[in-house]
Amino acid sequence: MKLIFRTLILAATLAAAVSLSADAKKKGEDLVEKYPALAPYFSTPTTDAMQPDEQGFIRRWLLLEPISKPNRGNTVFVDSYIRKHLDTGWNKGDFKLPKDGDKVTMEVEYQKPVDMSAGRPRMPFQEPEVEMVKAKLTWHALDSKLFNVKLYRYAVGTETGRYGIICRAVTVIDVPEDIENVRLAVGSNSASMWWIDGEEVLIMSGDRRMVMDDAASKRLTLKKGRHILTGAVINGPGMSDFCVRFIDENGNPVMNYNILNK
Repeated sequence: MKLIFRTLILAATLAAAVSLSADAKKKGEDLVEKYPALAPYFSTPTTDAMQPDEQGFIRRWLLLEPISKPNRGNTVFVDSYIRKHLDTGWNKGDFKLPKDGDKVTMEVEYQKPVDMSAGRPRMPFQEPEVEMVKAKLTWHALDSKLFNVKLYRYAVGTETGRYGIICRAVTVIDVPEDIENVRLAVGSNSASMWWIDGEEVLIMSGDRRMVMDDAASKRLTLKKGRHILTGAVINGPGMSDFCVRFIDENGNPVMNYNILNK
């Protein structure tokens, strides 16, 4: 009788383990658990909605893995260059809000890393050629632990990039009532572009450092309902990050809305 009881207990335990394993596989692997280097900067969202932080900054984002875009320097980041490489229509027309784990296949520029095994390369230095390759990139839902979203730490932490990258960011804001005369205030390292519901509201060209409220959009009215806020940040040989919030006419943070990831 005891043997039968133990057998039943073992069978139930194995069934539970299989069920938990299947549920974990269905939900997907936790990115921060998979890459512990992300832990000081990001956490996995555990609620459907959150509010801006105490200074009004938006910390919940869907981040696409970095798009390779080699640049030896940031002096090329003039308006025309930024529009060509960031405003590609990816977030317009029939744009579908990505979900955590969604994948995107695209052609990207790839440049082999400089071989430093023999020490500093001799001059004149010949830069490695850039070639077009297909890349499959994944969207990840993350909450930033800091007011500025550390894209460099995201890229290095997930082992998907370092320098010479374009990062895309998406979030959803849920506005309970019309909010008039607000501005989108952004700081980014380096250049960036920002859209609300596919409409451009801000372009930040040049070689920039991440400064809070470095640039602000024209006056906007956020209508009652949900809006998709998207951004793209480009950087060459530097550490990428950004911070975003809405401010009123006096420069105070706007707080009365929720941030979603769906």
